[in-house]
Amino acid sequence: MQLKYNRQSGIGSSIGKILIKLVLFLIVIIVAIFLIEKINFPSPKQNYKIDITNEIKQLK
Repeated sequence: MQLKYNRQSGIGSSIGKILIKLVLFLIVIIVAIFLIEKINFPSPKQNYKIDITNEIKQLK
């Protein structure tokens, strides 16, 4: 007599796998956000003030 191979997983084990994957995904996203915040991106040293009133008058 051969034993039947049960390929269906229980509802609890499939929900557990989905929750574990979701938690791992959230942890990776949170770590990525913290690492991106640590990077010092260059910013302009001066504030540029551009006067575009002449261009607006020419368009009218």
